[in-house]
Order: sequence, then C-alpha cells, then structure tokens
Amino acid sequence: MAGVFSGITFRLRRDRNGYYLHIMLTELDHLVLTVADIDATCAFYVTHLGMTRINFGAGRVALAFGNQKINLHQAGREFEPKAARPTPGSADLCFRTPEPVERIAAALTAKGVPVIEGPVDRTGARGRLRSIYLRDPDGNLLELANEVDHGATSAGA
Repeated sequence: MAGVFSGITFRLRRDRNGYYLHIMLTELDHLVLTVADIDATCAFYVTHLGMTRINFGAGRVALAFGNQKINLHQAGREFEPKAARPTPGSADLCFRTPEPVERIAAALTAKGVPVIEGPVDRTGARGRLRSIYLRDPDGNLLELANEVDHGATSAGA
C-alpha cells in the first residue's frame, strides 16, 4: 500500500508483526560536522579537496561540492537541534571523484597532506571503489574514491 501524506511519499509494508511505515528517501542533502576551528576546516577542504565555502543564515558556514553540502558547527557552539554527542573528529566520510585517486594521492603528498592508506580496493554503495584515505584537521577519516563499476549494491567498505 502506498500514498502521499502532507507531501511525503510513503509505503506501508507488512512484516510478521503487522504494517510499518516505509518513507521513500532519495538522497542525502547535507550532513553536519562539528569542528574545532571552522576557518581551519574550510581552508583544508577548499585548498585540498576543491570544495567551496558558503556563508549563510545568521553566521552559518558550509562547504559545498557537487549538489551536496557539509554544514559546519563550531564545537561548544552547535546549532540546535544537534547530535546527542557532537564531537570533532568522529566522522568517517567517503567522497567519490572522477579524478584518479593515484593522481590525488600524489598531489596531496606534494602539499604535505599525508595519505594514510591506499590506493586500495573497497566496496561502496553502488559497487567497487578504488580508494585513498586521509584525515582532516579534526582527525575525521576521509575516503576519496573512484567508482570502478556499478556492480551489485552492498553495505559499504
């Protein structure tokens, strides 16, 4: 059974315990990183990963790439509502790129940004990946990946 309620498309699915609501999500719009220093975070992501700094709202800051963004919260001054335990350095993020990761690894290393692993083969949401790993100024783990194919969907690497 499917329908629309207040503009939200949904399906009711049945399992052995009865019906449950299955909302139809389509994509991730943005995520939030809690950081120790917004300016240092922006400098890293703009300089090394080609993102764009966006200032919006009343003193809000985000990093844009493609059609997504990362909103930044200053540790200790997070916007409400917020995560239960916002902590700088607790994220593990994977970004897909068409640029060969071997080329990215060489450029990052030349700029003094250590690549901590890779290139290595991994599995992403849509199939196989070729990945490198590095850390941002807060210690968040960043995976930069090339899609190798669009094979079977999996749970991730």
